[in-house]
Amino acid sequence: MAKLDPIVSEFATTEEAEAHDAWVRAKVQKALKSPGPGIPHDQVMAEIQAMLDAKAKRAG
Repeated sequence: MAKLDPIVSEFATTEEAEAHDAWVRAKVQKALKSPGPGIPHDQVMAEIQAMLDAKAKRAG
């Protein structure tokens, strides 16, 4: 189990990094195979901004 430098990686070990990479790749493949319509970039960004604004408002 190789340890990673916290300045270089957010993961403590290479195994954690590889597991996260595999998880992300699986999610991307599932999304690419999805037959549903895509979501326009502007819509996604507006939804994310609304979530961030709501969280900032709750934080005070």
